Amino acid sequence: MSRAFVKEDGGERWMPPTTPHAYRVLWQGAGGPEVVHESDDLLEALRWLSGRPQGAFELRDHAGALLATA
Repeated sequence: MSRAFVKEDGGERWMPPTTPHAYRVLWQGAGGPEVVHESDDLLEALRWLSGRPQGAFELRDHAGALLATA
């Protein structure tokens, strides 16, 4: 494997930075919050959230403001 595609510190493959999305759905698990879905479309994010079973899901905007829970 070429060293151009390996991080020096961990031997992991280089991954391009992800583009930030406007909305995130977080799941409050035992290990802390985890992003389970991201979208730039608020309606699509709300539809995705409504399809999840009732639990500890939160919809937040890019600044971290809470918009909805399920």
